[in-house]
Order: sequence, then C-alpha cells, then structure tokens
Amino acid sequence: MKTIYETTGTCAKEIHIDIEDGIIQSIEFVRGCPGGGKGVSALAVGRKPEEVIGVIKGIICGDKGTSCPDQLANALSEHLAKA
Repeated sequence: MKTIYETTGTCAKEIHIDIEDGIIQSIEFVRGCPGGGKGVSALAVGRKPEEVIGVIKGIICGDKGTSCPDQLANALSEHLAKA
C-alpha cells in the first residue's frame, strides 16, 4: 500500500511510503535534507512499521518539536490505524 504523508514542522514536505505484507518496502522524503532522509529510509526499509515507530518516535530537530524521523513515525502510525 502506497501512502503520501504531508509533514508538519520539518524541512521535508512529504513522505512517500510503500508497505507490503506488513513490511516497509520504500520511503522517500520530498525536500529536506537528502542525506538524512536517505539514511532514515535505509534503516527503516525491510522492517515492520511498529518496530520503526518504537525507535524514532519523539526524536526532535533543534527547537522544532518534531523531526523528519518523528514525522515518519506519525505517518507509519497513521498507516497502521487505517490498515
């Protein structure tokens, strides 16, 4: 299932996620820090959303109160709620 999540409070504006059979297949951050997005994506692909959420939920970037990883956790949580 492909999902597009609109972020809030981060440099990335969207996160494109593909989850099949309960496993993250791909993640793409639109805009933001290319290296950070690719790094987070590489660590998350091949894992279950629940596992990734447990690791990255609540990470903040500077004084933003959120971060790209935290927004990914939100997107994954939203995906699980809909599934």
